[in-house]
Amino acid sequence: MRCKIVYMGTPEFAVGPIRAILDAGHEVCAVVTTPDKPVGRGLKVSQSSVKLFAQERSLQVLQPESLKEEGFINDLKSFNADLFVVVAFRMLPKVVWSIPSFGTFNLHASLLPQYRGAAPINWAVINGESLTGVTTFMIDDKIDTGEILFSRECAIEQSESAGNLHDKLMVLGSNLVVETIDAIISDRVKRTPQSSLITGEITLREAPKLTKESGIINWQQTSNQVFNLIRGLSPYPCATSVLSYSDKVIPVKIYSALDEISIDSDSDISGNLKPGEIASDNKSFLRVGCGKGSIKITSIQAAGKRRLEIREFLSGIREISLYKFN
Repeated sequence: MRCKIVYMGTPEFAVGPIRAILDAGHEVCAVVTTPDKPVGRGLKVSQSSVKLFAQERSLQVLQPESLKEEGFINDLKSFNADLFVVVAFRMLPKVVWSIPSFGTFNLHASLLPQYRGAAPINWAVINGESLTGVTTFMIDDKIDTGEILFSRECAIEQSESAGNLHDKLMVLGSNLVVETIDAIISDRVKRTPQSSLITGEITLREAPKLTKESGIINWQQTSNQVFNLIRGLSPYPCATSVLSYSDKVIPVKIYSALDEISIDSDSDISGNLKPGEIASDNKSFLRVGCGKGSIKITSIQAAGKRRLEIREFLSGIREISLYKFN
């Protein structure tokens, strides 16, 4: 059965599902996304990934400033859609999600009720989880709390970055969105209240929006915690720190690293490092002490420069071992 859908989404993660919906033969009568906005020093107008895809497919695009605008609500009603599908968008008011006959469901990049919030992929990696997944659920008047429809698990590899996990979950989620649509329109859905999955033995972890402070490395933490932060924020927005020596201060982004478990070839040079202290041969490796253990940085970017692999970075800075990470 063909379903008539209004699709709502913004970032790259939301492109995979809308493509899958169209490929499955369903009708997307309109796409709702965020308004264009100026970004960067040149204030160049930026359009969302979902809008760019919708334009490629000649789909109607709506970009309301407010989701409660009377004109926007009337437009949504005029489509007579069977279902609204939401992926990485905004919190919807009831006046919106209650419009379609089959309701409105959302795809979330975690195994709900764990990691409710804006950045579930990042926080799952930062917290060192070995398992995550995707969930479809019916939207209600709170954030990520609605009745669960379906979920699919996905392993997080030990050295996997948030970027790699994002791509895996986008594929998994795209398939789940189509599966959910087909189940809803054929009345094959069992709805599970999230409250039934929360017992006294479960500690719920949240996934709040990332801030600048979220990415600052605390070198007093264990090497595993620092390693997880780096991969959990790679490639965006990136873990950050400051290299300093005398009056020289160099803000840096750290894209990738290895935990001390993966390091043995340079242990004789490194010795026991205090948090933030550096050991290096000035050519091939850069090791940094943590509260317990150390990490080996493999990709880094100094402020105002491009991203470099560690060999290239070391070739452009003299006596790196005199510096310290703060």
